[in-house]
Amino acid sequence: MALILTRGDVIEVLSMQDCMEVVERAFVELVNGTADLPLRIPIKSPDGLSLYMPAYLKEMKALACKVVAVYKDNPARYNLPATIGKVLLQDPETGEVICIMDGGYLTAVRTGAASGVATKYLANDRSGMTAGVFGAGVQAKTQLWAVAEARSLKQALVFDKDEEAATRFATEMKQKLNLDIVVLHRAEEILESDIVITATSSITPLFDGSLVRRGTHINGIGSHTPNARELDTEIIKRSKFIGDSREACFKEAGDIMIPLQEGMITESHFYAELGEIITGKKPGRLSEDEITLFKSNGLAIQDAATAKLVYDKARELGVGSEVKL
Repeated sequence: MALILTRGDVIEVLSMQDCMEVVERAFVELVNGTADLPLRIPIKSPDGLSLYMPAYLKEMKALACKVVAVYKDNPARYNLPATIGKVLLQDPETGEVICIMDGGYLTAVRTGAASGVATKYLANDRSGMTAGVFGAGVQAKTQLWAVAEARSLKQALVFDKDEEAATRFATEMKQKLNLDIVVLHRAEEILESDIVITATSSITPLFDGSLVRRGTHINGIGSHTPNARELDTEIIKRSKFIGDSREACFKEAGDIMIPLQEGMITESHFYAELGEIITGKKPGRLSEDEITLFKSNGLAIQDAATAKLVYDKARELGVGSEVKL
């Protein structure tokens, strides 16, 4: 028997705080060598792209594979989302698929959770901080949610080219987080924040890196291909650069690959993987004036850890439907 979990089921059982805890453990396993993490496998078809993301966390006993499909014409042609994801969770002792769950909400939360963990270890820790968000989509929401779990915020700022989307974002997240949220009309004003989040679909830099204040922490989320970047060369040069995975950053992240190709940095500019900061193998923030930057590519270990969490919670609460495959 396999447990089937819909999007609604996943939403019912998955909290950001719990997700941050298991994602942090996943990064520890990665740096300690108890995680198997192949790079995602892309397969192109005439109308879209499918990505296969397997991972195994030995200590957490989490074995899973996420299938993500990106088909940009889906909304217009089939009334389906442009991005669709499902996660298959296996019993690591038998290999049997024990759960199939919707992966859309899971992906948004686990990506936010990684930034929350990075913020916990890298951002300045003082009361009355401000977070600024570039973008007002689903991912921007979970990013702000996670940062609000990691730090006590007094205010959030949001900028999006679509001001209606930014207004909806502010209304929804103010209610969810009980936080003052201000919609900005100029992108540069986001840089007044203590914590800056980039969660857009832009393939070119969002701001002038020379304008970023000392002491800022940045979570770079949106870009995840070699030719796309939200962050310019200047802010990469000025920042202490931490990635979710060194391998993924140098194979998938234009934010660091492009400055490297330009000859403006060397590979040694990559300071540490997030797991190295968590475990203390490398120190994180060393002063209040440092600019720290976390580059998230999105790793299958996050999916595996979160899928195991969701499955265990669903079993505990009696959520979902069982089917015989």
